[in-house]
Amino acid sequence: MQASKAKSASLLSIMAIVFSMCGVAIGNGIMFAYVPFVLSKTGDAGWAPGAAVTAIAFGGLLGCVLAGPLIRRVGHARAFSCSLALVILSAVLISLGVHPIVWIVARGLYGTAGNINFIIAQSWLNHASENSWRGKAMSFFYMAYVIFLGLGAWLFGQMPAGGNIAPIATIFFTAVALLPIGLTRLANPPPPAKASPDIRKAWRNSPVAFVGVLAAGGLSMVVQGFTPIYAAANDVSQQDIAALMFGMQFGLFFVQYPLGMLSDRLDRRIVLILTCLLITATAVAALGVTFSNLILLIVVFAIWAGTVESVYSIANAHANDRADPADFVPLASTLLVAWSVSATLVPLLVTLLTPVLGEQTFIYAAMAVAIAYGVFVLARLRKRETVPVEEREGFELMSAQVPNAGALVEGTPHATAEKR
Repeated sequence: MQASKAKSASLLSIMAIVFSMCGVAIGNGIMFAYVPFVLSKTGDAGWAPGAAVTAIAFGGLLGCVLAGPLIRRVGHARAFSCSLALVILSAVLISLGVHPIVWIVARGLYGTAGNINFIIAQSWLNHASENSWRGKAMSFFYMAYVIFLGLGAWLFGQMPAGGNIAPIATIFFTAVALLPIGLTRLANPPPPAKASPDIRKAWRNSPVAFVGVLAAGGLSMVVQGFTPIYAAANDVSQQDIAALMFGMQFGLFFVQYPLGMLSDRLDRRIVLILTCLLITATAVAALGVTFSNLILLIVVFAIWAGTVESVYSIANAHANDRADPADFVPLASTLLVAWSVSATLVPLLVTLLTPVLGEQTFIYAAMAVAIAYGVFVLARLRKRETVPVEEREGFELMSAQVPNAGALVEGTPHATAEKR
């Protein structure tokens, strides 16, 4: 009876983290739609929307570096509160008026705070969850975050784009997100062990997985970051852009889950090749679909976003298939850094090329990355034997927008081995 009560209390206590992250997600969804929409309408700084996307990714890379030392210094709860305070500060800077340079700096600040925020949340959830339901808890966390991210984008469509209502709403939801963590009785995890990235080891473990995470970083930031910029540049209304961003999040469930389940039954490399083909095909469809047919536009971009997200989760599962349990933490931290580097460089390249090649540059960039990665996987297909199905890690629903950041501050390798 006492064990049952303890489990119930623990399940209830982790909901504080999930509720907080849902509040954060609403604010993030608003800003992901608001910032590119407004910057695209200013007209005098055509480089600013793409630079804002790049700034988020670069800030996220800084967050990877800063999170571990910060958490070791002040603990999870205080670091979580500090990261949300930085998100609020970022929104305050944006609320002061349309100043492209200030906004780009603010988005970089958000990127740093947001990645620290995810690292803390995922690490805390991993420590607080029981082995028997940890996977379900993490999947629920991913799904809840993505749904509320889409809800935030939808809310943006219901508020005036002029003025500072959107950043004020972001400040409100982020401030509300502080309350569950401030009131939780959930114990702080122990001070995290340092996990040093090891690129050589990650490459030796699986070149397909390592390059896959690199591809996923660029693909996710390009598709999610440049879609609202592209729509705004084609005079799509604020409400329709909000609906488009809302609909894209559901590709995570309706596309990624079937592909993930298929990868549990077939060679994951074959499924990755299939995923790259789907990304390319839907990118071609995205080039041809007209903005006058909103429903078709949402369907095409939702499928596109879902297939893009699938690269990260399948590549991550493929990496774990071939890794020893003791290597899970350094492997995951290496993959996160690789993801962040790619998520910075590819949007930067798209931003530089868009004035020359046009507003559809991001679509061609996604096609190029997908084709290049698909060819690479095909070349590697005969290099190593397939891991038997019974020895594989089970596929978990994950988002490339919410990479496995908690691994940077996980506990000892022994603790991680028990999760397997």
